[in-house]
Amino acid sequence: MSINKVYDFIGIGIGPFNLGLAALAAPVGELSTLFLDQAAGFDWHPGMMLPDATLQVPFMADLVTLADPCSPYSFLNYMKQSGRLYRFYIRENFFLLRKEYNAYCRWVIKQLPNCLFGKKVLAINYDADRACYVLQVKDLQKQEIGTYYCKKLVLGTGTSPKMPEFAQQTKNDRIIHSSNYLHFKSDILEQRSVSIIGSGQSAAEIFQDLLPETANGLQLNWFTRPDRFFPMEYSKLTLELTSPEYVDHFYSMAPEKRKKILSRQNSLFKGINYDLINSIFDSLYSMSIDNPELPFRIMPNCQLNHISPNLDDSCQLHLQQVEQEQDFSVNTDFVVMCTGYVYKEPSFLEGIQQRIRRTENNLYDVKRNYAIDTLGEEIFVQNAELHTHGFVTPDLGMAAYRNSVILNSILGKEYYTVEKSIAFQQFSLQENYVNA
Repeated sequence: MSINKVYDFIGIGIGPFNLGLAALAAPVGELSTLFLDQAAGFDWHPGMMLPDATLQVPFMADLVTLADPCSPYSFLNYMKQSGRLYRFYIRENFFLLRKEYNAYCRWVIKQLPNCLFGKKVLAINYDADRACYVLQVKDLQKQEIGTYYCKKLVLGTGTSPKMPEFAQQTKNDRIIHSSNYLHFKSDILEQRSVSIIGSGQSAAEIFQDLLPETANGLQLNWFTRPDRFFPMEYSKLTLELTSPEYVDHFYSMAPEKRKKILSRQNSLFKGINYDLINSIFDSLYSMSIDNPELPFRIMPNCQLNHISPNLDDSCQLHLQQVEQEQDFSVNTDFVVMCTGYVYKEPSFLEGIQQRIRRTENNLYDVKRNYAIDTLGEEIFVQNAELHTHGFVTPDLGMAAYRNSVILNSILGKEYYTVEKSIAFQQFSLQENYVNA
């Protein structure tokens, strides 16, 4: 590393979104880039790497294909180079296994020498004289601190597990977030009972994974706040909402209007895979033939309000049946909180706060091109714009589109073709319809 080198941009965090950006930036000869991550290596949600779990998007939503179908970093090229393309063809399933997607991402990383792991960004400042950002970075292996310079930044630090405050305050090792499920599964199987809290995909996958253990005497509980276990909507006209023009439509709304719209769209990105719901029911039906008194309890309409510890290290869940407005409690040996993820602003931004645009609620004021700096062209975000760009923010299927927009903004020209209109639907009134 030369202290005099100024990169065109540095990406912080190497999850799927910034990795896709690195892959799309690789053939752009005029760009000098670097990507940093504090983790020792790439490992996508290892605590939920269940053997048969799949992505919720088709394989074309890989790192690059929807921006550049000819890219050497595509999933299909990975399968070809791995000698597995015909097996994938015969499988006739568009949805990748999660562990397969993880292996694909690792394969791409091996081809990108500008992706560095074990590098923790400690602080960022702006050097006005050199018109560049200055990053203080710690090499976690060598325990040395170095300095990097860049003209622009792309923040891809991702989201963090979200836990209710009362669950955090309990400070019990038997209360875990779903992101750590596999790390604690052996401990769970040593208990008499486990309770799953949540209504989404992770909760359903964990319930399905533990269901066979009820034959060995495990009491399995599943509580969720919504009034039903709803599937993710996946009809084709609904999928048109994952389109550039719908993002335009959503972005054009006032902040309060956006908030209301998002509150009605849970089934678009927070539900359970339709086939998984059916598979769980079929398993329950089959098991009930031999044993109608199976040790499981599935209860929607139940809100968890508090957790108190018992003397034997088990927990007491304090719940309310929402529609009946009745409180009740359940003792359980282990709790898995499937309560999702939330964006957490990295502390290293403290030194450049004056260069970041904010909303009235102190959120990032994200421009349509995903920039958050006062100039609208220097600091870009990945998966931190739910409040401005809508429910497609965490969607892998829109990542290549977002990365194309970011790269084009950085280059000041359209290097990657960005589709403006792909939907049959019209989401906003055209000018000639207004006051007609």
